[in-house]
Amino acid sequence: MIIFALRQKIVQISLAINLFGFQHKVYTYRPRVTQDIASISTRYISSSLSYGFKRIFTMRSGAQIKCRCPEYPSSKIKRFPVSDSQLDWSQSFQGYDPINYTHPSVAKKPIWADPEIGTFTPQFNTLDGDVDRRSFEGCYKVEDGKPLNPHGRTGIVGRGLLGRWGPNHAADPIVTRWKVDAQSEKILHHVTKKPVLQFVSIKRKDCGEWAIPGGMVDPGEQVSLTLQREFSEEALNSLGVPQLEKSKIHERITQLFKYAGFEVFKGYVDDPRNTDNAWMETVAINFHDENGNSVSELPLQAGDDAAQVQWVDMDSSFPLYASHSHLLELVAKERKSHW
Repeated sequence: MIIFALRQKIVQISLAINLFGFQHKVYTYRPRVTQDIASISTRYISSSLSYGFKRIFTMRSGAQIKCRCPEYPSSKIKRFPVSDSQLDWSQSFQGYDPINYTHPSVAKKPIWADPEIGTFTPQFNTLDGDVDRRSFEGCYKVEDGKPLNPHGRTGIVGRGLLGRWGPNHAADPIVTRWKVDAQSEKILHHVTKKPVLQFVSIKRKDCGEWAIPGGMVDPGEQVSLTLQREFSEEALNSLGVPQLEKSKIHERITQLFKYAGFEVFKGYVDDPRNTDNAWMETVAINFHDENGNSVSELPLQAGDDAAQVQWVDMDSSFPLYASHSHLLELVAKERKSHW
């Protein structure tokens, strides 16, 4: 019993160290790679509103780090420790007994959340009415009526902070511009000698971390509309401005978003809100204001779920929420900018 408790404690300490990116010798995490960054696709996809998204990269997936954080966000709930070798559902894990947790905000049955399993019968791995329960990762397993996280155990069951059983779909607009001087010339980084990109970043109200503005795709909503809506609401506070200013914002946003955007990533996200039965998936699109005469001229104003908003230099040292840092790295590679 003492040996088991000691082993579990080591796993907890190791996960905490891994979460903050420090090197250690307890164990080495080896993420499963479904498709390497070097594999670049130029496949175009388009929505029903003629927004073209050019896909440039796929992201490394399988890195279950943030969704194994010792304490579940916005709670005091402790995750059951899961080591790398215990992640996969095919691996036997004797004694695995995670807490079943659903956050009170979800348990109150808001319109955006599913009921409890047993009170309804969702159709997984398909379009269930207006709710898309398909995963970008392909078909996922369903056990005892509940979907299983396609990337393995997380140390907690239920839905946590997430509304849907199975995949919870989001859209993340990465809006960028070049950092320029008074003469509108691109500024080069003093070390890499590459031009510096800036992106619109928000400070989340729920956790205080900086992030890419974005949000959940509403049932039946086109991703292209979600991208515009979330950026307008979170970065420009379109919900809290007078009608005349709202029209100006809409015009500029439409101008930027009507051009082809780069589909940076589409798939599973290592998010601290993930559980064994509910997880985040996203589509991240880069919309670039090349000449600085579109959204760059609009005053940023935090709204909706954002506490602050600002243009931030893209740099690997800037800490970001969930997997957002890696998304920006992919944009920097495509734009040949400093990272």
